[in-house]
Amino acid sequence: MGMRRISYLLLVGFGALVLSPQCDAQGRNATGTQELKQQVYGVLGQIMKGIMFPASNVIFAAQKHNPADVTPAKDPSAATDLLDGSYGKWEAVENSSLAIAETANLLILPGRKCLNGRDVPVKDPDWPPLVQALQEAAMTAYKAAQSRNQDKMVDAAATLNAACANCHDRYRVANDLLPLVEKADLADRCKPRASPAR
Repeated sequence: MGMRRISYLLLVGFGALVLSPQCDAQGRNATGTQELKQQVYGVLGQIMKGIMFPASNVIFAAQKHNPADVTPAKDPSAATDLLDGSYGKWEAVENSSLAIAETANLLILPGRKCLNGRDVPVKDPDWPPLVQALQEAAMTAYKAAQSRNQDKMVDAAATLNAACANCHDRYRVANDLLPLVEKADLADRCKPRASPAR
């Protein structure tokens, strides 16, 4: 190999090292910015109200009204209803399904609190399978939305509803005798009730 070729390879290799986004000991990358780390900002109730509730409502609406028939808002870019916004109709159902699937990842991050200050029960053995079931239900809804078939959306919405209800039944409702009654005392939220007999 000639000297020019070796010099060229050394120069390219050195340039790659200099331009590489590797981080230094302080966590800064080559551009001097801090490396992004996973952080928890909202409590569980805020995640539910801000992402899960509106996204699931889009999916539930799609079982009754064909998203293809939704009339766009007068100003779609300012619409607060995802179905008649700039990315509305069936795309809104797809995006909402993916939002729920992605949010499932937020439900397993350590350090998140419930509204009452209790830790989200990520270490409870029932939590991971319930979150996984939610993620799978969201992807079922996504595939149904891609098909543009309302019958499939009815089934997908039922699957999503069951996944939500299974988790709420364990961590959000009062007791076995009153399964649909919310825990009136916020102190009981995120506290698992007795596991059903297996």
